[in-house]
Amino acid sequence: MTVVSRLLAAFLLLAAGWAGAQGLPPEIEAALARAKVPSDALSVLVVEADGRAAPRLSHRAAVPVNPASVAKLVTTYAALDLLGPAFSWTTPVYVDGTVQGGTLSGNLYLQGQGDPKLVVERLWLLLRRIQGLGIRQIQGDIVLDRSAFETIQQDPGAFDGEPLRPYNASPDALLLNFKSVVMTFVPDRAGRALVQYDPPLAGVQTAATVPLAAGDCGDWRSGLKADFSDPGRIRFAGAYPASCGERAWPVAYADPGTYAARAVAGLWQEMGGKLSGQVREGRVPAGLKPAFSVQSPALAEVVRDINKFSNNVMAQQLFLTLSLQQKGVGTQQGSREILRSWWRERVGGEPPAMDNGSGLSRDERISAQQLARMLQLAWASPLMPELMSSLPVAGTDGTLRRLRGRSAGQAHLKSGSLRDVSAVAGYVHAASGRRYVLVAIANHPNAAAARPAIDALVDWVARDQ
Repeated sequence: MTVVSRLLAAFLLLAAGWAGAQGLPPEIEAALARAKVPSDALSVLVVEADGRAAPRLSHRAAVPVNPASVAKLVTTYAALDLLGPAFSWTTPVYVDGTVQGGTLSGNLYLQGQGDPKLVVERLWLLLRRIQGLGIRQIQGDIVLDRSAFETIQQDPGAFDGEPLRPYNASPDALLLNFKSVVMTFVPDRAGRALVQYDPPLAGVQTAATVPLAAGDCGDWRSGLKADFSDPGRIRFAGAYPASCGERAWPVAYADPGTYAARAVAGLWQEMGGKLSGQVREGRVPAGLKPAFSVQSPALAEVVRDINKFSNNVMAQQLFLTLSLQQKGVGTQQGSREILRSWWRERVGGEPPAMDNGSGLSRDERISAQQLARMLQLAWASPLMPELMSSLPVAGTDGTLRRLRGRSAGQAHLKSGSLRDVSAVAGYVHAASGRRYVLVAIANHPNAAAARPAIDALVDWVARDQ
């Protein structure tokens, strides 16, 4: 019998008891009371990772709840299993025409294949390789083929009221730099801060400098009084504190639909390239072979970015990639079907309700029992190192770098939060030497206030003797 088979057998023996309610530890009950969150708003399961013993704590473990960003655990582990940790995305580049004297007479095509990490540095390298083909001027168009994914429209501020955050961008087969611009402010001796914009966006007016101000750095972004509402202009009505030194501010572009075209045109021009036509959307002609392709980092590295920093758009790119690889086009429905089939085959039982794979959804549902079962299977899998190393380390890095207490350095946990949801899930190394799977999810209008209770629960597990 394999390790996974033994784990499944142990799970089946324990499953009946998992759904039962146990009393929460007194310190957790007290923390929930202070937060004005009832105990029946919290679902908890604490069980040894190897599945050899009964759960240490089970409270409402079988109740399906909204997981927020801990849903990324399902997406990333399924992708590691289905695609392999060495999987990478390619972005083919096609030249349709003749090149003579540094001029391409024809069109250039960039075909998006879902790369979630085609950031500005890698876009620059892509364009540099085009110039390496001897192309400095294009007498034609640069055509962006984004047909590998279905078009998904979403309100970037719908869930957390932060539409300017790059992680809230919508997925895109040709996702460039998270559809964001990074502004770097550098004070000089002339009483001003120089402002650099990466990537430069064609057709967008920008301020080259902003005045300096005295005082503490503090909330320096608010002090700039930035106005990003006009897609054709970025303005600052305030000042930048000299005490801040050099700082960078990434902001999602106000008109994401035109971002890719502006970014490619602006960077091509800054690199000395010339374009007689326009940057536009279109399809690669049938039968045309790529001149070259650029390759993304490996999936194991991408999963680390997704989980450590809870990057929503990268998670959605990965989710859509599941159906792109199996069905030829990335769709949410196709990826949902693939994930359900994978769950029944690899995890067993009824699959969770997944929406877009990022947790940025009001429709996703999973129970603590389901998620713990998957984490136990991941623990017994050869993929365990890749998944576990992708999780934030309590008190050390990622979204849990500020977590303090007994669990600091002892827990690898994915956190999640939405309005009405607060959650953690992952692995805790206890003082006893045992490794526990911990899942704790609060669904309540006051869920944000339950975070101290969840942190106290993590410490309670870590103290196990």
